Amino acid sequence: MKSVWKQPLFLLGFGVIVFFLLGSFVFEWIFGNEPRQTFFITENGRAVEGPPISPSWLHPLGTDQFGYDMLSKIMLGAKYTILAAMAVAALRMFIAVPLGFALGTYLQRHRSWINGLIDPIHYVPMTIFAVILLKPVLWMPPEGFSTGLIERVIIQVVIMALITVPIVAALIGNEANLLYHQEYILAARTLGASRRRIIVRHLFPQMREKMFVLYGQQIVETLIVFAHLGLLELFLGGTEVDYDPMFADPPKSIAYEWAGLFGNSFRYLQGAPWLPLGPAISFALIILAIAAMIEGYTRASNGQVELPKRKKLAFVSDETIEWNHQQLKEKMTLLQLKEEQKVKS
Repeated sequence: MKSVWKQPLFLLGFGVIVFFLLGSFVFEWIFGNEPRQTFFITENGRAVEGPPISPSWLHPLGTDQFGYDMLSKIMLGAKYTILAAMAVAALRMFIAVPLGFALGTYLQRHRSWINGLIDPIHYVPMTIFAVILLKPVLWMPPEGFSTGLIERVIIQVVIMALITVPIVAALIGNEANLLYHQEYILAARTLGASRRRIIVRHLFPQMREKMFVLYGQQIVETLIVFAHLGLLELFLGGTEVDYDPMFADPPKSIAYEWAGLFGNSFRYLQGAPWLPLGPAISFALIILAIAAMIEGYTRASNGQVELPKRKKLAFVSDETIEWNHQQLKEKMTLLQLKEEQKVKS
């Protein structure tokens, strides 16, 4: 849809996401894959502040307890967080869309009891399922991981996608079933159209806009689950655990993804609130950007392409107004004369 690129809200949200994605790759290309580290802030040769360092012009979001710049960590981890959330939502929709169409057309007789099985899942937080299924995969055992980083990311994406496939499929199935009983669908069925053709030619085009909105909602839900997993110290790609009985470091993320940054820094909420604030603001910005894209796409779909423009005021001189009044009087006089002649005749 070309008109969506003229919608300011869509462009605003798209610009924020592109900024974080491209900025992450460019930042890594320029500064490397390790964040800046500052051990002390000195003034006149004296150390005045140590890690965690509060926000300043040198460190806009401060540093963590080891002196690593939080802004650098956020920029390095942006690509992993956003792309992983998009991958989870895309895989979820890829599986749920055909299942939903099948549920709304081929399985109409069984739809009621299938929905009865799926409805209770709405009342259970998805984070609980994610923790139960992902803890054996993401939590590093004492002997170390037996799988690679890419394998763990793929497993996490697949599991998080499959968790809510039944709910998304039921939503799509209910919508497809409503459309399936519309008059134009009944006419197509009367003319001999198969269910597959009805899905491809009628149902999918009618539901394309709603599925885009649903895809955006799934990205937002995935980001929220990432944040919850981060608080529970289950990070994207795995949690590195130190099993030293005396001087063990806290669990940390292997990549600098935002859920790991948020989970690692949440314990410093009172002493150094800028540590969890950076990842939290980043999550909020991406969620708001996706919401703006959804709203912009919806407005473009409804025909509202651009923001309404202010009408220009035209200034008319007094001479022009007087001349128009004179012309109007002459026309009224002529009309009266014609009416009088008609009456006399």
